[in-house]
Amino acid sequence: MNEAQFDLAQRLAARFGQLPQVEAIALTGSLNAGVADAHSDIDLYVYVRSDIPVADRMTVATPYAAEDAEFDNQFWGTADSWHDLASGIRVEGLYWWVSFIEGELDRVLRRHEASIGYSTCFWHSIRNGMILFDRGGWLTQIHAEAQQPYPEALRYAIVAKNHPILRALSSSYLQQIEIAVQREDFVSVNHRTSVLLASYFDILFALNRMPHPGEKRLVRYAERFCEKRPPLLREQITRIVSNASAPDLVDQINVLIDGLDALLISEGFDVAGGAAKN
Repeated sequence: MNEAQFDLAQRLAARFGQLPQVEAIALTGSLNAGVADAHSDIDLYVYVRSDIPVADRMTVATPYAAEDAEFDNQFWGTADSWHDLASGIRVEGLYWWVSFIEGELDRVLRRHEASIGYSTCFWHSIRNGMILFDRGGWLTQIHAEAQQPYPEALRYAIVAKNHPILRALSSSYLQQIEIAVQREDFVSVNHRTSVLLASYFDILFALNRMPHPGEKRLVRYAERFCEKRPPLLREQITRIVSNASAPDLVDQINVLIDGLDALLISEGFDVAGGAAKN
C-alpha cells in the first residue's frame, strides 16, 4: 500500500466517522493483506448500527469521478464504488450491520458451523482488517477475539461439509461436471467447476488453520500462507480453469482432489468415510 492510498483511506474513514450510524471502519482486502496488484482498490468495511442514507455516502465520497461511480449497489450486500477525483484511486465501500458481523463470528468461533465454500471469510476480514475508526471500542474488542487459534471443531466441520460434495456423493460436483462434459454443456461445466473449487479451497484453508481470504487470488494466498498444499497446485488449477472443453477435464479434477485427499489423510481424516476425523 502506498502513501496516497493509505492517506485517502484515513481521510475517508474520518469523514465516515462523523456519521452517527457508523460504529467502526476497517481497511480490508489485498492492500491490507500485502497481495495487491496494479488493479487493486481500497476496500473499506463500514460497520453500522443503522443504514446510512445514500446521499450522505455520496457526500463522503465527494469529489469523485461521476462517469463510473456506482452507489447503493444491493446485489451482494450494500456497496458503493467510485474513483477519487484527485488521486484516481478506486474505492469500494462495503456496509455491514454490527449485528450481522457479530452473528458471523458467533457462527464460526462459538458454534463452529461451516458453509458450502467461503466458511470463514468474515472472520478473516475482521481478524486482518486495519482499524481506521472505532467509535466505542466495539471493533477493537471483536478484532481481539478474532485473533484466537483456529477451532479444531470448525476445521472438522468445514471438511465434513465440503469434502463429500467434491466427488464422493452420487450428486457430487465432479459427477455433475462429467455429465455436463458428455452433453457438451460447457456453461454448466464452468459453473460446476467454480463451485467445486470454492469448496476445495474452503477445505485447503481449513486444513492449514487459516481463515478463508475471500474469492480473489486464492492460488496466490495458498502459495504464500498454506504450508500444507499439493506441490503442483498452481499448474493443476491453471489447466482445469483454462479449458472447460478439455477431453481429460474430469481426470485433471480427479488429480487435483487426489492431492487434497493425500493431505487430509496425512492429517488423520478418513476420506473414504466422508472425511470424518479418525
